[in-house]
Amino acid sequence: MVKIKAAIVGSGNIGTDLMIKALRGARNLEVVALAGIDVNSDGLARARRMGVATTDEGVEGLARLPAFADIDIVFDATSAAAHIRNDVFLRERKPALRMVDLTPAAIGPYCVPVVNLDEHLDAPNLNMVTCGGQATIPIVRAAAQVATVHYAEIVASVSSRSAGPGTRANIDEFTETTARAIEVVGGARLGKAIIILNPAEPPLLMRDTVYTLSAGGDEAAIEASVQAMVAAVQQYVPGYRLKQAVQFERIPPGQALQIPGVGRLAGLKTSVFLQVEGAAHYLPAYAGNLDIMTSAALASGERIAARLLATRAAAAA
Repeated sequence: MVKIKAAIVGSGNIGTDLMIKALRGARNLEVVALAGIDVNSDGLARARRMGVATTDEGVEGLARLPAFADIDIVFDATSAAAHIRNDVFLRERKPALRMVDLTPAAIGPYCVPVVNLDEHLDAPNLNMVTCGGQATIPIVRAAAQVATVHYAEIVASVSSRSAGPGTRANIDEFTETTARAIEVVGGARLGKAIIILNPAEPPLLMRDTVYTLSAGGDEAAIEASVQAMVAAVQQYVPGYRLKQAVQFERIPPGQALQIPGVGRLAGLKTSVFLQVEGAAHYLPAYAGNLDIMTSAALASGERIAARLLATRAAAAA
């Protein structure tokens, strides 16, 4: 079967997990190269054992690999600052290259597969927002589909053990990118994001809380929309689930909440509590925050690859 060739930049936890997921189950793409900067990284060692070309010289080394000539998609699992440089460097050498960005750099449009992937299948650079964004933006969007959401706030709690150097270096970008994507993709008038690195031992699974404040809205319609969205995310993240029933609270005009940047608001407060358990392909099951990123990136890459294959088949017909 013909597949689209892909490379991964970043041989840390996220890049390695993505590689293993793709090698085990990708239908439309084939990972043929992994680029890192640490010659002793476990990711590069695993890649070599699995028959994937490797380099410890970053994107410069990737461009020198013979496999680079056939690569159409590159997944970047480095950092926000590094991705900006990587995108420029690789695109100068391959202008038609498709980039799937797993950092908060947000050069390209924000993408949450179940919400807006169809709109951006032809984008040269696709941004996967953040782990918190992938977990919570579908819920904000679910509420916004049936009610006018004036404000949405998300709290992502992840195990401190699952937050590596890249995550810790990008905390500011995480909150800014997630908050903006809550508005652009989720459909809220104003968004806010908070991340908590939980040091508990043994490590806890990823937990996410989503609050929305909407102008009215039917509780049954919102709950049904949330349930449908959870089922849709589970198609590519099986460990994604509601921890308890959706909760509602009516805020009367006389007790309107003061929302900075919006003003006093009454209406319907919706609270959704989520848990994300990882598939444990490479990372521990508690690292659901990393698993949802790699799962979302792979789902997006698969759809992009299918699009490229269809376009080429049509041109050859």
